[in-house]
Amino acid sequence: MGTPEFAVPSLKRLAADKHDICCVVTGVDKPAGRGMKFRPSPVKICAGELGLGLYQPESLKNQDAARYIASMEPEAIVVVAYGKLLPESILTLPPRGCINIHGSLLPAYRGAAPVQWAVLNGDPVTGVTSMYMAKKLDAGDVIDSIQTPVGPDENAEELYSRLALLGAELLSRTLKSVQEGTVRPVKQDESRVTYAPPLTRGMAELDFREPAQSVYNKIRGLRPWPVARARINGKTFKIFGARILDPDGAEPGTILGSDGEGIYIACAGGTILITELQAEGSKRMSAADYLRGHEL
Repeated sequence: MGTPEFAVPSLKRLAADKHDICCVVTGVDKPAGRGMKFRPSPVKICAGELGLGLYQPESLKNQDAARYIASMEPEAIVVVAYGKLLPESILTLPPRGCINIHGSLLPAYRGAAPVQWAVLNGDPVTGVTSMYMAKKLDAGDVIDSIQTPVGPDENAEELYSRLALLGAELLSRTLKSVQEGTVRPVKQDESRVTYAPPLTRGMAELDFREPAQSVYNKIRGLRPWPVARARINGKTFKIFGARILDPDGAEPGTILGSDGEGIYIACAGGTILITELQAEGSKRMSAADYLRGHEL
């Protein structure tokens, strides 16, 4: 069970490891793009390429879904970023359990956006966790995990891709342990639980009165959606790339200047150099390219 790009490496690894994948369950096709045409999920596309059977239920809450999945007689169910909670009728179905790959080191960042929040909060380390699923969101017993440093300039889009690959590696290792009967699951420490709620468009606005590191983390953490935004000289820009420089001593929010590197803006305790942006009604480009055709 999986839907977005994050789940694709895990599905491919299941196939490469020669597991008998009796069915792939993914989200329904959704409208996207300017034409709002219905598009298949990345997992659906991958399942088609692998020649696997597919099931796209609108909901898992009705008995039809549980009966259909039960008819496959799955020994285990693997869930990677599927996007829906599993009812108890499905959680208790496979004899080897429902196994989830989550993009954080649980119990940190339970929820929908663990990768983005790790970057937004400036965490130096994150990882992926395998666990047995429970009725409560991301609260099941931990089977195994892989830890990885977060690069100081790594954005959420880049980290997401890396963790997807690590998740596939962890899944392979986990299923081997399940097969061999060597799993020793560990209960999560509820006193250390943190949450990663869904991102919203309202988070995108940058405030240059904040510390430069916080502004920089927001630019990195909101990639690829909803993308950080800033008002500069009365115009709204999406901000895709930046660097932190030493403080200039100017009032936070002051535009310090621009050159071939980009646009310099004072923040609390540092300066942000905007290097990649997108003006309203225009395409994404380097700040240097934008400045060639627009005075600041």
